[in-house]
Amino acid sequence: MSLVRAPKQRGEVLVSGPGSPEAHGPYVFHGRYTVRFEQADPEDPRQTFAGQTAFVAYAAPQQDQADGPGVVRLARAAKRTGTTTVRLDGRLWVNVSFGDFPYALRLTPVRGG
Repeated sequence: MSLVRAPKQRGEVLVSGPGSPEAHGPYVFHGRYTVRFEQADPEDPRQTFAGQTAFVAYAAPQQDQADGPGVVRLARAAKRTGTTTVRLDGRLWVNVSFGDFPYALRLTPVRGG
């Protein structure tokens, strides 16, 4: 996966795993972040994921938390890759609640954000 292979920039958080559920962290965040995700099907490199269960990830104050106060959605899509920008502050877990395939999430601080 290209998100895993690219060198990590200063302040970035990079997590990856074989599938869900999985909790990573906690990490300390402050400001705006560009969140990119990628998933891959080792048995079918051309998989688009359009017909698959959506990949779902959140940043949360507690491990394995998917809703409630302080939870920020990072990804929810049935596709190979996606990008969004979010504001994250504090000590947070990156929780992947749904995803049947190997995945990676890269959270990059937005300059001046």
